[in-house]
Amino acid sequence: MSVHATARIVAEADGGLPVLASDGPLALRRTRAVPSAVPGGAPHTRVTVVGAMTAPLGGDRLAIEAEVRDGARLTVGSAAATVALPGRGGAGPATYDVRLTVGEGAELRWLPEQLVSACGSCLRTRTTVELAAGARLVLREELVLGRHGEEPGTLATRLTVRRAGRPLLDQELACGPGAPGGWDGGAVLGGHRASGQLLVVDPEWDGSPVGPRLLGDTAAVTPLAGPAVLVTALAPDALLLRRVLDEALVELTS
Repeated sequence: MSVHATARIVAEADGGLPVLASDGPLALRRTRAVPSAVPGGAPHTRVTVVGAMTAPLGGDRLAIEAEVRDGARLTVGSAAATVALPGRGGAGPATYDVRLTVGEGAELRWLPEQLVSACGSCLRTRTTVELAAGARLVLREELVLGRHGEEPGTLATRLTVRRAGRPLLDQELACGPGAPGGWDGGAVLGGHRASGQLLVVDPEWDGSPVGPRLLGDTAAVTPLAGPAVLVTALAPDALLLRRVLDEALVELTS
């Protein structure tokens, strides 16, 4: 039987979490606060997503909603990687939706662990972000195509970000069996098994955008039409991918 579950987080400027609602396999836990990425900023309230059961399986419908209210600071991470697994025959694809809202003067660091697309799985993910004009965001997404020694499942992801009601970023990626031909070729993944992106939005970059540049042979920093940059990276494995994205994050937020 498939699972339908939605977990919700609401963060206040005083560090409170008036809503911290777990559901199904998505268990939310308040953990130790972390320092702000902004010098002199208040610590971040921290929430960790803990998997309460195996998910997502074929046919599951999972979602996380987070609202960071005006002036609040929130970091959300996960205790372990998320592994997409096959469901029972005929269950259809699983879906995993993330819906984020960040208010004026608020800051969200969305830093989950990797999403692993196991052989035989089929998962569609959608992340939608609504930012106020004065909001800050750090969002990391890491995809690992197959566990060690296996072929990947089918994975389709979409990331849509709006700032002050205007589009900032909207992009899709599809990998694995059933994805458009050439998904693992030189024009897309080039044979790599790990793909990631890091989106950083900072109002202080208004009028002084970060310039484009390469980060080694398989990563790049791309400025967006707004006070934001997107780091995209490929790597042979999750460890090397994280290293590239971590180094880029330190450079962009220091």
